[in-house]
Amino acid sequence: MNSSAPAPVEFRTAPDQYRHWHLSVEGNVATLAMDVAEDGGLRPGYKLKLNSYDLGVDIELHDALQRIRFEHPQVRTVVVTSMKERIFCSGANIFMLGLSSHAWKVNFCKFTNETRNGIEDSSRHSGIKFVAALNGACAGGGYELALACDEILLVDDRSSAVALPEVPLLGVLPGTGGLTRVTDKRKVRHDHADIFCTLVEGVRGERAKAWRLVDDVIKPAQFEAAVRARAQELAEGSSRPAQAQGVALTRLERADSPDGVAYRHVEVRIDRDKRLATWTVRAPQDDVATEVDAIVAAGADWWPLRMARELDDAILYMRTNELDIGTWLFKTEGDARAVLKADAALQAHGEHWFVRETAGMLRRTLARLDVTSRSLFACIEPGSCFAGTLLELALAADRIYMLDDGQTDAPARITVGECNFGAYPMVNGLTRLQRRFYQETEPMEAVRRAAGQPLSPSEAEQLGLVTFAPDEIDWEDELRMALEERRALSPDALTGLEANLRFGPVETMETRIFGRLTAWQNWIFNRPNAAGEKGALKLYGKGEQAAFDWNRV
Repeated sequence: MNSSAPAPVEFRTAPDQYRHWHLSVEGNVATLAMDVAEDGGLRPGYKLKLNSYDLGVDIELHDALQRIRFEHPQVRTVVVTSMKERIFCSGANIFMLGLSSHAWKVNFCKFTNETRNGIEDSSRHSGIKFVAALNGACAGGGYELALACDEILLVDDRSSAVALPEVPLLGVLPGTGGLTRVTDKRKVRHDHADIFCTLVEGVRGERAKAWRLVDDVIKPAQFEAAVRARAQELAEGSSRPAQAQGVALTRLERADSPDGVAYRHVEVRIDRDKRLATWTVRAPQDDVATEVDAIVAAGADWWPLRMARELDDAILYMRTNELDIGTWLFKTEGDARAVLKADAALQAHGEHWFVRETAGMLRRTLARLDVTSRSLFACIEPGSCFAGTLLELALAADRIYMLDDGQTDAPARITVGECNFGAYPMVNGLTRLQRRFYQETEPMEAVRRAAGQPLSPSEAEQLGLVTFAPDEIDWEDELRMALEERRALSPDALTGLEANLRFGPVETMETRIFGRLTAWQNWIFNRPNAAGEKGALKLYGKGEQAAFDWNRV
């Protein structure tokens, strides 16, 4: 980091450090209540009024969701609400956005998108349902948070409304999936959505329900009881255990230096001259617990969970704090058999709540790589352990280089595991193998036949699992030239190129959010109508009318 730059953004937190959220648990229902501290902004220069939020608020939300998943296994329903009277959430803080660099705005939107996707992921896979209890006005990113929940209940007090006012107020889009969830998830009719997204005041009461913007509207006197009743109804359908003991998510140990970060199983070394980060992910160094009792006893130190948490923190740290490091080179170290042993435990005990949540953590962490705007390369050498779960790191990469060194006693090998065929789908619903081969039957069947076998460089190349397998004579030059060529290309063009190539022909709500909405939003954030000196985002709250360039582009 540059010594004159602000302090790095820290993603590690805990409930006793929260300033903006209150997490409480009563039986099988957890309540996440928003009470944003006005003076608690992550950066100076703005006040977080009316439950508006910045990155720091969402970092706490992400952590609270993790606590619910792992530390409170009895929780089946989460109620998301507000502690402020007549206000649920007014969305992302506009003054923060106006003061922020383009990169900060983009990373902020990406992280909030991922957090909301994580809510839906837990609803889909973990048996945790979410109810947005809107006890007051709900606008912009606040409504986008509600949209991520399974159900939205709005207080019918004649004034509280839901709104996506970004277009008329700020000259930007609802950048955290708002437009996409309104259509794809809520099925709001096109013409209604057009009116809704251009109304500053939003829609309230029975019209909000009739237009499918909320699931129900409830009078203030009955609101609290109705929310509790609905939360209990949703809890009845969950498979989360009633009596299980939770697993504490202890603080991750991380060693920071000017040239990288290091954890127990993950290390990132930065070469600033080359704008390159070399990632090393290590296999279990001790015997991996494989029986349920031993797995739960290992808790946060169980290798699959600890490695996933370290990798997740490192991705967020590097994405937010190291903007100039454009290429990430992934390596692995250790015994591939230990990785496959851990994978076998994940598969054998997949119905156990803790194992299921660990698999979910791995799934969401790997998905962060897919939407990260960095060039991802994988380097497979003797001593690597790209097997099973760790093979996903290579399959997520834009290119895979594997050293074909016939002279060594322990040549490079990769092993396809059972988990590579469905345990960790991308946000488009495909496995990384399916994405690689465009779901074509013949190459997929060939890889399936080779599963479980350590594959040599020539075998991996023949199966299409690696990009190149140079011999020891050409290895260093091939890799060096590839990295030098990448470094010389436009980072803007690479971001567009990589995002287009990584997801292939299949679209989902999530890929539409990341691939379309985020791209449009990024473009609009750069346009003078929003971000110029006379743009709507810059002039908000100053009593001055925005000056638009009326050319349609």
